[in-house]
Amino acid sequence: MGVAGTMEYLSELISSGKKGKKRKQLNTVSLKIRMDCEGCVLKVEKTLSSLKGVKSVDVDLKQQKATVTGYVDVKKVLKAAKSTGKKAEPWPYVPYNLVAHPYVAQVYDKKAPPNLVRKTEDPAIAHLNPVEEQYSLMFSDENPNACSIM
Repeated sequence: MGVAGTMEYLSELISSGKKGKKRKQLNTVSLKIRMDCEGCVLKVEKTLSSLKGVKSVDVDLKQQKATVTGYVDVKKVLKAAKSTGKKAEPWPYVPYNLVAHPYVAQVYDKKAPPNLVRKTEDPAIAHLNPVEEQYSLMFSDENPNACSIM
């Protein structure tokens, strides 16, 4: 923690002495925004960085993803992103190894970035049942020749 970090800490202590105002929590909000060109990227960056409490905005044209970090509310960020005229939604993807069945129709998405699948809350898809877990633990991904059956 350098001088800047110390100054920020002290300013937070001083500002937290005020009563009646509750500080927002530091959030990272990821959105999927349909963007076609660098002009779209600049428009989205400008709009999202103008929100109150935003610390940083990172826009990735290739993945169609915008990440906002700061003391912001998810709904306000989504509303601001939609105000640009672009189609925006919360980031729907998670790494494929977090989903038990990554190639099921509700989860697999051809348009997803590499190594990502759609997030699902369905317990039948998101978690392995005990029998499937037992079978999946028999084999090793690191060494395909090593099998606990043999």
